[in-house]
Amino acid sequence: MNRLHESSKIKEWHSNYEGDQLESEYATHEKLQSKKSWKLLTIALGACVMLSACGNSNSITSEQAERQSKEQTTNANEASESTHQEENSGTEVSAIITPDNFIDTLMNGSKEAIYSQMSPELKEALTLEQFKTSADQFLEGVTSFDLVVDAKVNHLTEFAWKDQTGTKGIQAYFTGANQIEGLLIQPLEPHEDTDQKFTNTEFQFPMKGEWYVFWGGNDVMSNYHYEHETQRYALDIIRTKEAFSYNGDPKVNENYYAFGEPLYAAADGTVVDIKNDIRDNTPGVMNPEEPAGNNVVIDHGNGEYSITAHIKEGSVAVKKGDKVKQGDLIGELGNSGNSSEAHLHFQVSDGPDLFTSRSVNIRWADQSQQMTRGNTIQGLPE
Repeated sequence: MNRLHESSKIKEWHSNYEGDQLESEYATHEKLQSKKSWKLLTIALGACVMLSACGNSNSITSEQAERQSKEQTTNANEASESTHQEENSGTEVSAIITPDNFIDTLMNGSKEAIYSQMSPELKEALTLEQFKTSADQFLEGVTSFDLVVDAKVNHLTEFAWKDQTGTKGIQAYFTGANQIEGLLIQPLEPHEDTDQKFTNTEFQFPMKGEWYVFWGGNDVMSNYHYEHETQRYALDIIRTKEAFSYNGDPKVNENYYAFGEPLYAAADGTVVDIKNDIRDNTPGVMNPEEPAGNNVVIDHGNGEYSITAHIKEGSVAVKKGDKVKQGDLIGELGNSGNSSEAHLHFQVSDGPDLFTSRSVNIRWADQSQQMTRGNTIQGLPE
């Protein structure tokens, strides 16, 4: 399931019945992770566009998202003009901040320049002085950052960096006009013990053609599921064309490239649970009462159970007790449950109870493809 950015913290759809948010909507969230003042930057900074799959009560409607996306250019122009005025007034704000120079500017340059390009929503979240103080304390002991995410979907580009120790992370969201729409700094907690444990079963990707990994990876910046044991190695997958997940009216499911695409069994097994009667949502309007929506749970042996979630209403092609082979049709991808737009949520757990079982890192048949955020992957032959 996807999520709306909440300083990389989303309520688990399993136990709290709140969903993930795909990156097609705007939202502001807040969470203070620690008493350290640099964590002020983890207080929802701005309107981050995120994919929501599995639902988030903080999300707003697709109509609002559409309206806000149209306002981005205006806001960016205002930010640019503000920067220009500050240059003329003799302040130190001069260079345009881009993803290429953002980290260097944050560490060695003008934080005023960064602040001047923040969206109005970000500036409402914290003052310039709060930003400078928090950033300075966050950067203590940091000597370098490595880029780990470069992802562009539906108007916004996300960049994420890890410090040299792998314990601090930065995420920034830029519009095409270089306005900073979202900013998050956070501690990173690895789970090396489970990262190195893979399924005994070898799985193949359950769809045909080319797909985009919206959430996937072994840290919270690449995969917001990661901090939750029940979803840690889950994937959220969408289909994109020219960096968009839809074409036309964003409130129509059929306009999303992923909607209605066939889903296949990722490995041999026995169907142990299905749901097939949950209505597909209008994009942007989620269903927190049914977190997974229509879904198929398959027992693959070895104590490993796959969950294929957010299936299209009425399309499930198997029933409980069926024996399936890898590659058998099981349904069509949809937008049911706590999902903001059509996408696949896929995970493997150590038990059939999705609310209490632990997620297991998936052993894929094709080891050459990286199932991490921002990567385009090739599924089954079409």
